[in-house]
Parts: sequence; structure tokens; C-alpha cells
Amino acid sequence: MTSARILFLSHSHPFGPFRVGSHHYARVLAERGADVVHLSTPISLAHRVTGRVSRKDLAAVPRGPQRDASGVRNLVPRTILPAPVGAPKVARMLERAGIPTGFDVVLIDQPLLWDSSVRALSDTVVYRPTDLYPDGVKHRLQQQILDAADGVIATSDEVLRGLGALRVPALVLSNGADVARFSAPVADQTRDARCVYVGALDDRFDWERIEAWARAFADVDFVIAGPGGRPPSPLPSNVDPVGPVPYEDVPALLHTARVGLLPLSDHPLNAGRSPMKLYEYLAAGLSVVARETPGIRGRSDLGIEVYTDADDADAALERALRHPSPNEAGESAAADASWERKTDALEEFVRAVRGRAE
Repeated sequence: MTSARILFLSHSHPFGPFRVGSHHYARVLAERGADVVHLSTPISLAHRVTGRVSRKDLAAVPRGPQRDASGVRNLVPRTILPAPVGAPKVARMLERAGIPTGFDVVLIDQPLLWDSSVRALSDTVVYRPTDLYPDGVKHRLQQQILDAADGVIATSDEVLRGLGALRVPALVLSNGADVARFSAPVADQTRDARCVYVGALDDRFDWERIEAWARAFADVDFVIAGPGGRPPSPLPSNVDPVGPVPYEDVPALLHTARVGLLPLSDHPLNAGRSPMKLYEYLAAGLSVVARETPGIRGRSDLGIEVYTDADDADAALERALRHPSPNEAGESAAADASWERKTDALEEFVRAVRGRAE
């Protein structure tokens, strides 16, 4: 798809502390010569008035399309009402930004961006669900997407199962890592006993597990980086909640640690997650300790240790701390999950879908 026009309709824009799969696919495809537009969930007046988007966060988001260093045109529309309540249709938002509306393929992962104009933007529409939507508005819109899409690329087996029976080709393509960015320095030495988490601190994050680990491993430092909720109780002194860390600074933070943490809560939607941080941790030379889910299984040979509940969580962290550091086996596994290889698979699937329609 080196000369193709490609539109991503994504749940997240690239101007904050996180990067999601659509950002990486867009980057790699643009670097390969495609004309890529990445349109994210609009920021509405309602979001601004209610404080769901702070002034600081809003100031970081440019008005109108902005082309990044890879050549991707990123667009975060400003609207009065949020999608899908009263925001303009996608075709209209593109037109207002001066972006032509004919594309070779549309890849949509944000159900809230689905409207009647999307199907007309391309002969090939691929739905790329990244989460479970068992009910609500997103579930209803997801059903409409499935009725109209030409193919499905799910980020986990659990997410694919959650869609039910499909009438179109489907592929499971888990998240990967920007290996070149996260790789540890060549002269990296064995690291101190430090554990790190980077990500959202919402109801999918288990603060109680962090507190319990910190009390059980008093000589280990725990660095918790990310925006969102506060811990439910005072934390031990060896826990440092540092707040959001800019994406460019995350690799340097990871290179100071020995273990990457994925302390997932009991939230039912965690079952469908394909955590990008798993491979970013590995690429950075960390071992990993994570709560086991359908998408995260233990691989002690790669430095991936899992637990199921409080009874085995301490033992899992102990094993991760004992793993050789830097984690060279994990680094090799992360190389196999690079975004370049993931994009190869995405392109192959899209070509097959397009050929099927011809």
C-alpha cells in the first residue's frame, strides 16, 4: 500500500503522553510512502466546559490538520457536541479541514466515529476493535460497523470472540512495540531493584496490588507513571507516583528499572486487553510481572511472570526480580513484535480483503 491513501478513525490522538496502535500503524505506513490521515475523536465544547479535557491538554492539540515527522496528517476536530451525539459527520470534518475524502482503505477503531458517511469514503472499510463493548452506545455502533465493514482486525482473541459470528474475514493482530525507540543502550548494565509502571491509572489499574508489593518488598522501589486516578490510601515510602511522563521520555525511565508492572484489576474489560506496554517493557530490557489474562500468559524463559491472585503475586514478582538483567531474551521477543512486522501483517490482510471485493 505504498502509494495508497489511508484513513485511520481512532479513539486517541497523538498529542498526549500515550501512543496507541493506530499511531504506530499510521507512522509505518506513511514512512513506506502511503498518504495517511489520522482523525481522532473530536474534542467538543462539552468536554472543555466539564473539564474532561483540561486547558493544558487542549493547548497541546493543534487546530486543524498537522503533518508529523513521518508524514501523517493528524486531525483532532473541535466540535460543539461530542461524537456521536451531534458532531458533524466524518466526511464533513475532513472537508472542513481541506482533506479530500476519497481513500483506498479506512481503518476504524473508534465506534463513536461511525456514521453514514464513513462507508462512502472508501470501497474498503476495516474495523479494528481494540476493546470489548458488551453494551451501551459503543456496542450499538459496533454492530452497525460490523454490518458494513469488509474485514475485521482485532487486537486479541477475546476481543474477536466478543464480536460474535462474523460474515467477513477476520484477523487477530496483537499490539506491538516501537523497538528502535525502546531498546536499551548497548552498554546497559545490570539494573537496581526497581519496578516501573507506565500507563493510565484508571479503574483497570490495581493500586491495592502495588501497595501490597511495596510492603512485601520494602527494599524495592516502585515508580508509577501516568495520568488519572489517585491511590485509594496512603502509599508506602518506596512507591513514587510521578504523574504523566511525556512519550519521548518513557524509554529513559524504563532503562532505570529492572521489572515492568502490569497490575490489572478485576475490571471485566481487562480480559480483552492487548497491552502495548508488555512488548515495550521487553524491548527496554525489563522482565515483566502481570496479572494473567486471556491475552497475557507466562513465559519465564522470556522474563514474563504472571499471577492470578494475591496468593501468587509476590512469588511472580520475586521471579521477575531474579531474571537476568537486562532481559536479552525479552528484547529478542520484542523484536519479533515490532510495529514494522505488525504492519506487514496488516497490509497483507488489507490486500486480501480488497482482492476479495474485486
